[in-house]
Amino acid sequence: MSLAWLFIPISLVALGMAGGYFPQLRRAVAELPRPQTAQTDAEWTAASPPLVSVVIPMYNEAENLEGCIRSVLDCTSLSANRLQVWVIDDQSTDGTLAQLYDLQARLADPRLHILAGRPQPVNQRWSGKNWACFQASQHADGDWLLFLDADVRLKPGAIASMVQTAIALQADLLTCIPQVVSGSLVEWLVQPLMFANAVVTFNSEAVRDPKSPTTYALGPCLLFSRESYAAAGGHGGIGAEVAEDVAFARTLKHQGFRVVHVLGRDLLSLRMYRSFGTLWEGWTKVLYVGANYSVPLMLLLALVMLSIYTVPWLALAIALASLFTDGGLGGWILLLLAIAGLGLQYAIRAIGSHALGTTTRYWWLHVLSGPLITALAIASIVKAETGWGWTWRGRSLKPLRRVSSSRHR
Repeated sequence: MSLAWLFIPISLVALGMAGGYFPQLRRAVAELPRPQTAQTDAEWTAASPPLVSVVIPMYNEAENLEGCIRSVLDCTSLSANRLQVWVIDDQSTDGTLAQLYDLQARLADPRLHILAGRPQPVNQRWSGKNWACFQASQHADGDWLLFLDADVRLKPGAIASMVQTAIALQADLLTCIPQVVSGSLVEWLVQPLMFANAVVTFNSEAVRDPKSPTTYALGPCLLFSRESYAAAGGHGGIGAEVAEDVAFARTLKHQGFRVVHVLGRDLLSLRMYRSFGTLWEGWTKVLYVGANYSVPLMLLLALVMLSIYTVPWLALAIALASLFTDGGLGGWILLLLAIAGLGLQYAIRAIGSHALGTTTRYWWLHVLSGPLITALAIASIVKAETGWGWTWRGRSLKPLRRVSSSRHR
């Protein structure tokens, strides 16, 4: 039996998986709420809006800090009695704190406050940015608390739109799926696909079911009502969690609060990782933990990514080789399956790109995306279970399986 005939069943399975994924993504893009802008920023300001506190933790963010802070201050005309921006340096080693003070002096904006973070307490367990956020939250007294990462850029009217949307949708925690910015080949291979997966996941039946404990959030942009943030214990309540965004969402959903996911490409953009090294470190840090330490979910992710993005290209290569050598029926059947798979792959990427405010650039290189995301999933399992090489920005993380997997089920 030729290789083409052997690969036909594999292609059929892959085509079935792509055919199942496509309508899920299309439905999610149609059903997930968009931000509401019933009032312009100026109208909202005139209507005496609630106080909003923006918290931005920074660790070695010298290249990001000015762009992030300016985007926050420039996106709104809210005055200092309606907007506080708390930027906290988390013991950076690259001059971030000095640059923050310099920027504060240059901008002379009374809404901007700079905090020098203290060292982590030696007798407490804190992961990632949680200790910095906890410190800043002690100063933030807004009715709404917006936590942003330094690689976020807000667009005009974003803060007003987020708060108006949260109020309109009765959201206690609003998390926004951003416009995805990719500036290198490895980002194009991974980021649009990972965030398309987030779009599908956030619209899944389990997440939408208020009786199910399953839910997720995206840490770069989390908007809390003061009541919900306090009910979750703030960042002190999830201080040891590596995936603090998911921990917050599950804690609040368990307590009966409403977690809402919004397609926010018109509100903010995000460029998470600028190199292969940071992308590898970042995704292997959170993938497995965010999936609640579920090996089956990680294996399913790998299988789906390989099926949608890698198998059709392999099928095409095998089909063409078969047709050039013996021209048998198996080669023609496999060629048709490959073409169908590639068509679905492009359609999936196009729908995801529309939702994420990006393009279909480099979609034809996704033959590499499947193995790369599979490697990320496997490495995330190994790192989280063993602690080997499990770091964030060079800081070591320690396995916390029993606490994480039991608290938020």
